[in-house]
Amino acid sequence: MSRESTQDQTIPRAYGNAVLTARLRVEVEDFQVDEDLGFEPSGEGEQLFLQVEKRGANTAWVADQLAAWAGVARHAVSYAGLKDRHAVTRQAFTVHLPGREAPPLETMAIDGVTVLSQTRHRRKLPRGALRGNRFRLLLRDVAGDLDAIEARLRAIRDGGVPNAFGEQRFGRGGDNVEAARAMFAGKRVRRDQRSMLLSAVRSQLFNQVLWARVADGSWNTGLDGEIWMLDGRHSVFGPEALDDTLRGRATEGDIHPTGPLWGRGELSSADAAREREGVALSGDDDLREGLEKAGLKQERRALRVGVRDMLWSWPADDQLLLDFALPAGSYATVLLAQLGEVVDVMRPAA
Repeated sequence: MSRESTQDQTIPRAYGNAVLTARLRVEVEDFQVDEDLGFEPSGEGEQLFLQVEKRGANTAWVADQLAAWAGVARHAVSYAGLKDRHAVTRQAFTVHLPGREAPPLETMAIDGVTVLSQTRHRRKLPRGALRGNRFRLLLRDVAGDLDAIEARLRAIRDGGVPNAFGEQRFGRGGDNVEAARAMFAGKRVRRDQRSMLLSAVRSQLFNQVLWARVADGSWNTGLDGEIWMLDGRHSVFGPEALDDTLRGRATEGDIHPTGPLWGRGELSSADAAREREGVALSGDDDLREGLEKAGLKQERRALRVGVRDMLWSWPADDQLLLDFALPAGSYATVLLAQLGEVVDVMRPAA
């Protein structure tokens, strides 16, 4: 296992050293994302349901522009998840328009935004209400041994990747955790900042446990006292003594070991799993106490995430096209880290 440094954070590389170097997002079209909500709009109701494609625009800005176009307050526009600005992304928005028609689409002039479809829906889109995302990524200037790259791609397809939180959680320069320490010490912050900082601390503590489990090889196989999560669901069970049945289910990808999302209450894991978590989190008393005082409760997150429907091709000798799906809350950048050193050309400098 090796680690890739990313703005003061590290991403666990579970399958060995880097097998390639490459560049990502040389052009905006090199990074494409399709949102998978897991449902179809109802066709009726107070919400205008818009499927849009956006280029070079962040999600919150698009929501602002939709509110202005529809003549409604900003809080009347909702979306399930934030999507990258430096990409071509397709996602849904709802606009609350009770008892009135939407303005003609021809009157919408939002740079970089195209409406793909519109219908009606009964409910607004709450944040987080999506099944996952499908990614289509073009890596350019790829260098590395072809056989080694192909072997690594097969390992990722068949075995999944560590379910680490990506660098997006930690802010520019990775400074959100230090900002959270200041907040825990009494510094006042805005409500939206508070939520972001709490999330960053939780994410870092989880990643520390995950790194320890990648290092000892148990991130995808489990330990005695494990809390397990069913694949594709948030249902958990355990603690359980590790036996052949659980090992087999883990190998098949039916269940995944988990790590703590820190908060109030006792760790639910036991035996070797709990011991490993305690060691990984030792020395972070101030962060854990800050989360507990903020009222967060103990939760669990899978240490491994399966990669769905993964395909790849070589449009040119030095270009690798990746097509895959991940569930909500998992990061394409973590998958790329399993391959090697991928330079994101459009990533803002720290």
